[in-house]
Amino acid sequence: MKNKYIASFVTASLLLSGCTKLDEKLNGQVSSGSLSTNDVPSLITASYTSMRGPYQAPWNWSALQEVTSDEVIVPTRAGDWDDNGAWRALHLHKWASDDARISDVFRDLNSVNYVSTNVLGLKPTAAQAAVARFIRAFSQFSILDGWGQVPYREPGEAVTQPSKVRNASEEISYLINELTAIIPDLPIGPASVANKNAARTLLMKVYLNKGTFLNRSNPTFDAADMAKVISLADEIAAGGYSLTTNYFDNFAPSNDLLSKENIFTSANTGGVDGSDLDGQWKCTLHYSQNPNGYNGFSSLSNFYNKFEASDKRRGGSYAGQTNISGIRVGFLVGQQVDQNGVALKDRKGNPLAFTPEVSIIERDPNHLEVAGIRVIKYPIDYANSGSRKPDNDWVYFRYSDVLLMKAEAQLRTSQTAQALALVNSLRTVRGASTLTALTLDVLLDERGRELYWESFRRQDLIRFGKFLAAWQEKPASEAKYLVFPIPDNQLGNPNLIQNPGY
Repeated sequence: MKNKYIASFVTASLLLSGCTKLDEKLNGQVSSGSLSTNDVPSLITASYTSMRGPYQAPWNWSALQEVTSDEVIVPTRAGDWDDNGAWRALHLHKWASDDARISDVFRDLNSVNYVSTNVLGLKPTAAQAAVARFIRAFSQFSILDGWGQVPYREPGEAVTQPSKVRNASEEISYLINELTAIIPDLPIGPASVANKNAARTLLMKVYLNKGTFLNRSNPTFDAADMAKVISLADEIAAGGYSLTTNYFDNFAPSNDLLSKENIFTSANTGGVDGSDLDGQWKCTLHYSQNPNGYNGFSSLSNFYNKFEASDKRRGGSYAGQTNISGIRVGFLVGQQVDQNGVALKDRKGNPLAFTPEVSIIERDPNHLEVAGIRVIKYPIDYANSGSRKPDNDWVYFRYSDVLLMKAEAQLRTSQTAQALALVNSLRTVRGASTLTALTLDVLLDERGRELYWESFRRQDLIRFGKFLAAWQEKPASEAKYLVFPIPDNQLGNPNLIQNPGY
């Protein structure tokens, strides 16, 4: 039996039904006066559960980080995936303040923010408060990343009043102080709960992105901030993590047992708890595959071409999946087969051979179903495929990201030899060749190879100054797209100010 927090959907439903509808949507907020200290464990469970909505699926926060990047495209395939141009708008950087997906994600991230705040109004223990404060900080970091300003409430504050808002500078200072304060009261592990090294990893991300959040058009990287990134990485390394030999074991149905590098995950129990993670494979697989998918999300050939043939992260056969369905892990290119090696066909009877060529609008009826490289990052849980509740734990933070953040901080402070050695140590485990030189562009590519489809790419592209550039199926974009617009339906809060250009 897995050591997991089993979600209390009754508690979550109670929280949502207690919402007060004002100009802003206050999902997840209740008056702490109706609760007691006996409710703290349930509210903590509800805080963990609330994270699944925005994070544990390809359609929400992940879509805002990935579909807006050079890693993912959701091509319109005749009538399929048209959605009134919503997916095209993300890839082309043409979204507006009435974008429904941006609005929903903003609301859901703030729901996590407020649900965890509720815990703090009930006199929790120091350990319980540290967990709630970490989850709150986690959601607020995402809001800061996406929108540059963060709504917040004090514990017990009346929800009938507009939430206060921190600007980027205020939020950065808050997160640094908050995460530093709670680390002593967090547990050492396991990965499926808020823990010391999860907080250190988040703190690394705050320091690494600090200069970017303050000036996205011209990021700066203070040497003292980079030194903090390096020292935090060294503290995390003392936790005994190592790189998992089989890269895809980090995402497997039993990744809580197989992974040696997962630092923070969302605990799922197959057949019982953990809906929507199956969207990771449903969003990309074709209708004729097992499981049948929605034939949507694809990767771009220019991104795929960044991988060497020997790089294990590019994919291959995977026991427990390929022998059952013929589907490989990683990038799916070319003719697809079943478990017996029999070639599959699309719905028109054409060979189901995924092509690197893809357009944002596919019109050729003989090509539209096979256009685009598909990606399976999370090995498919066939044991629980009927329940839509796979056993794979959702991965938030991995040790390899810590190593790459440390290398970036070293590179940005002229410690090039140390950064090169660290990146090569990672590449060796992944089966890639040794680099002879390391530049920021090379490091950005390496972060893409290691962390693809893990909801970091937009953030990385902005930090490296590449987000506005033209790339495959996208022209250069305007500076206003470095942040998302405050949704129209949230501007009833006078403390929220619409971001420039929207």
